[in-house]
Amino acid sequence: MSWLGETTPDAGQSGLNGYLLGTAIFGLLLVGLVWLQIRARRFNPWLYWATIIASTTAGTTLADFATRSLGIGYPGGSLLLLGCVLASLLSWYRTLGSVAVDTVVGPRAETFYWITITLSQTLGTALGDWIADGSLGYSGAALVFGGALIVIAVLYLRTQVSRVILFWAAFILTRPLGATVGDFLDKPVTKGGLAFSRPVATIVLGVTIALLILVLPQRAGRHPGKR
Repeated sequence: MSWLGETTPDAGQSGLNGYLLGTAIFGLLLVGLVWLQIRARRFNPWLYWATIIASTTAGTTLADFATRSLGIGYPGGSLLLLGCVLASLLSWYRTLGSVAVDTVVGPRAETFYWITITLSQTLGTALGDWIADGSLGYSGAALVFGGALIVIAVLYLRTQVSRVILFWAAFILTRPLGATVGDFLDKPVTKGGLAFSRPVATIVLGVTIALLILVLPQRAGRHPGKR
């Protein structure tokens, strides 16, 4: 938005779309990290979460391209990206017979996993922007998505609703929650934010992620039948 000029009066005049170019930059980083993740012989929490962050940044710029540069707005962008997520899940299911994360034990399944993760991040960003752009604002939207995640947690603990559906629903909702919290940190006070600069907000969130990785238990998943 700053370096590539998307928020300046000269946006697009160079013939390059900043959001699309940003997606290419972060996309290359994501591909490299996914390649390392697939080749890794054991679970490395720092590599895994670096790949998640790369999918988040690529997803954010791609969502902004869909909702802003394509001219279809937040509703149109959200519906388009929802279709992409469903198409990815359907392709994954038709190819390997399951979209459950505990079946991700080989390169093909992990490739589908990261494609779906990235598209889910993209959808979540568009959805978060859509809700926060209304009367709720950033803090109100964060409460909505946080509440939705609590509902999913209750369904997980108290019902027999498909764990696969609950996982993907929860994962998609973490992104708009993160997007609205991030916007709350760096947007001007007049727009409902705390007016931190983007670099400061990025550092605060980055340090928080690092601390959570260190404090919370990190372990590889358990795969049925995998010895």
